[in-house]
Amino acid sequence: MSATGFHRAEARAELIAGGVVLAVAAGFLIWAAQGQWGGGAGYEVTASFPDVDGVAVGTEVRLAGVRIGRVSDIRLNPQTYMADATLTIPNDIILPTDSAALIQSDGLLGGAYIQLQPGGSPDDLAPGDEIEDVQGAVSLLQLMLKFVDSQSGDDAPSQDGTAP
Repeated sequence: MSATGFHRAEARAELIAGGVVLAVAAGFLIWAAQGQWGGGAGYEVTASFPDVDGVAVGTEVRLAGVRIGRVSDIRLNPQTYMADATLTIPNDIILPTDSAALIQSDGLLGGAYIQLQPGGSPDDLAPGDEIEDVQGAVSLLQLMLKFVDSQSGDDAPSQDGTAP
């Protein structure tokens, strides 16, 4: 094989390898984008929370522990001073009007997610409706401070000046 023939074969091999790398990268991007854009088919409902600590756009929405949707928007309502979260729910999941939305934590150091608990109403939520039964984020730090405060209150002297 001549030197120019060798260089042509080498260039062809590099071109094929580059094409394969680009095809794999494009396939990965399409797969990754399905979670962001392709999974957006569904209807939106809102829930007004007093505290959305740990929740952001893209946070998971779960039903019975299974991821069914995402938070698509969070805005402060200037009239109520509540955080209005817009949840995208798949069209095949129909929630009763008395369903609840709770902000849960994935363990001590895990992120937050919104847990939906379906109610028993015969009427269903329509696109744009609001989930009225909500529970905001529970701060682990606040719970620990309450516990410490309640424990220190037990050691305080009684009103007659003697220890309990």
